Amino acid sequence: MPTRKTCAPVELPGPKGRKIIERDEKAIVTTTKIGPIVAERAEGALIRDVDGNTIIDLYAGIGVSSVGHCHPKVVRAIGEQSGKFLHIGGTDFYYENQVDLAERLAGTMPGRARRKVFFSNSGTEAVEAALKIAKAATRRQTFIAFIGAFHGRTMGSLALTGSKPKQREGFFPFMPGGYHMPYAYCYRCRYKLEYPDCDLWCAKILDEVYFDSFLPPEDVAALVAEPVQGEGGYIVPPTGFIPTIKKIISKHGILLIDDEVQAGLARTGRMWAIEHYDVIPDILTSAKALAAGLPIGATVIDSKFDFKEKGRHSNTFGGNPIAAAAALAVLDIIEKERLIARAERLGRSSKKRLIEMQEKFEAIGDTRGLGLMLAQEFVKDKESKTPDVKMRDRIIHEALRRGLAIIGCGKSTIRYIPPLTIKEDLLDCAWDILEASIKDARKG
Repeated sequence: MPTRKTCAPVELPGPKGRKIIERDEKAIVTTTKIGPIVAERAEGALIRDVDGNTIIDLYAGIGVSSVGHCHPKVVRAIGEQSGKFLHIGGTDFYYENQVDLAERLAGTMPGRARRKVFFSNSGTEAVEAALKIAKAATRRQTFIAFIGAFHGRTMGSLALTGSKPKQREGFFPFMPGGYHMPYAYCYRCRYKLEYPDCDLWCAKILDEVYFDSFLPPEDVAALVAEPVQGEGGYIVPPTGFIPTIKKIISKHGILLIDDEVQAGLARTGRMWAIEHYDVIPDILTSAKALAAGLPIGATVIDSKFDFKEKGRHSNTFGGNPIAAAAALAVLDIIEKERLIARAERLGRSSKKRLIEMQEKFEAIGDTRGLGLMLAQEFVKDKESKTPDVKMRDRIIHEALRRGLAIIGCGKSTIRYIPPLTIKEDLLDCAWDILEASIKDARKG
C-alpha cells in the first residue's frame, strides 16, 4: 500500500464510492456515518478507498485501531485461531485463550485486588454487565453519571449517556434510577467558577447538595465515570476531581465504574487512563481497541463482586475465540512495541504543535488531551468562547478533501486519535494538513 507524504487534494467519494454510498443508503438503517470514505484496504495509519485515494487516519475507528490497521501480529493470530475453531460458546464450555485473555487483562489493572472478567461484544454491553454486577453486589438500584458522558446506546447504558439529546430523544422510558451531575469541564465550568479557586466544587457538590437534598446515597449502587470524557468533547478533568469523587462515594459504599472503552489500552500514555489520577476502580469496562477491530468487550471486576450463582448474566458470543486471539495479540503489541511510552511521547510533541496552532488562530479556543487522545475546541472568538460548529465542520471537510480523516465530538470539538503505531513523519504530515485546513476553513 503506498505511503502518503503530500497534502494534495483527493476526490471523495470517487465514482465507485458514490455508487456504494447510494446502495448503502437504500439497504442499511441510518446510523452515524459522517464522511464519504468507502474503504477498500487499510494498513497502519492509512486507508485506501475503492477509487484509489489514500487517506491518513487520525480517527482510528473512534479509537478501535490503536495498534494500526491490519497489524501483522493480529492478522496472524486471527488466522491461526480460525483454523482451529470459530465458536464453542465461552459462557457454556471452556477454551484456553479466553482464560489467557482474562488473566492478562486482570494483570494490567491498578491495585492489588484479585480480578475477574466478563466478556461481551461491545462497549455498551460491557457497561450493561457492569450495571448488573453493581446492582447484584450492592443490592442497590440507582446510578450516578455525568453530563457529557457517553456509555452506549442500549437501554441501560443509554440511561447514563448524557452527551447529545438526539441519542435519547423518543426512547423514554430508560432504565430507571439514572442521575446526572456536571463533569469537571474547566473550559466551560457549569458553575462559572475558576480552577483551582473553585476548590473542586464540581466534585464536592455531590456530597453537599445531591446526597444532602434529594439522592439517598444508600440507594446508589455505583457512579459511572469516563476518566477522559470521549463523545462529550475529550474533556480532561483536573487531577483532583476523580480522587475527590472516589473519596466521597467510598464512604457511602458506592462503587466506582471506570468506563475506559475509549480512553483505555495505552491511548492516554497509561495502560488505563484512571492511572493518571492514582484511583483504583471497583469495576472497569473496555472494548474498542481491545481486539483491533473484532467485536469484544470486557468488564473487569474486583472478584468479590462476582455473581453468587450461575445464570445471572450471560451471552452467546462474548469472548469469541477469534476475538480473544486478536486481543491477546493487541496486548502483546502494546507491551513489545512500548506503545504506552510511545503514546505519551508522541502525545507530548503533538500537543505542543496543536498549542502552536491555537496561538495562531482565533478560532481555536482550547487544546486538551492526554497522550494521543487529543482535541481542539473551535469558537467564534477566544473571549466569548461561543461554540463555532460550522467552523469545526468546515475544517473536517477541508481535511478530508486533503486526505486526512478526523471527526468531531462535543459541540464544536475535533478529536485526534491516530493509531499509536503511526509513523512520525506521517503524523507530522497530518498536522500540516490540519493547519492548512484550518487556514482555508477560516476563509469560509
